[in-house]
Amino acid sequence: MLRTGFPQSDEDQPDSTIHGICAVIPGINVDTDAIYPKQFLKTIKRTGLENALFADQRFDSDGRPQPDFILNRPGFRDAKILIGEYNFGCGSSREHAVWALKDFGICALISTQFGSIFHNNCIKNGLWPLTVSQHDLDVLIGRYATEKPNRITVNTDALQIFPGDGTAIRAGLSSSDHAQLKSGLDEIGLTLQKADQIAQFETGYVQMFPWLDSAHSRVAE
Repeated sequence: MLRTGFPQSDEDQPDSTIHGICAVIPGINVDTDAIYPKQFLKTIKRTGLENALFADQRFDSDGRPQPDFILNRPGFRDAKILIGEYNFGCGSSREHAVWALKDFGICALISTQFGSIFHNNCIKNGLWPLTVSQHDLDVLIGRYATEKPNRITVNTDALQIFPGDGTAIRAGLSSSDHAQLKSGLDEIGLTLQKADQIAQFETGYVQMFPWLDSAHSRVAE
């Protein structure tokens, strides 16, 4: 079956606002193996992956939650937005890292830079990868790297982040990625929106160069 849209529930439709608990994942170059450890690469399903998210840090060798890890702390289990540092999502191309983040309930990520393949996987799966300046990231980390959870708001139309202190931080995202995330469609879905134009082009192309059409060539033989 062709995948023409982001995997999402009826309650998780594209909207102009993401509002919720924000958690900080410290450290530069947090790679996809940290986000989704290799020992869990045994499925191609996109659900049931939330317990694998940051599993090597979230749980000890007996599977017990590590109380110091941010997503195990009271209130942070409901986080919707993660703040990461430089080059978040670098490493392998495993799409499972994005699937696990989505399955946990994460809707948006904030960093100065994301791993390029990880960034593309976010776009394909409806997860917002928002970039900010180093100064703004430092401000956000200072506000949200706390013991008690705080909420943050992201306006996905205006690409602005509101940390709740009366200020607004501009977030970076290319126009094409923004349009795709707002549409709720992946590349196949976007292409199918232009099915009429594609069919029109194909018809005209065959008329101009009939010898290139395999069906026409078989008839001629």
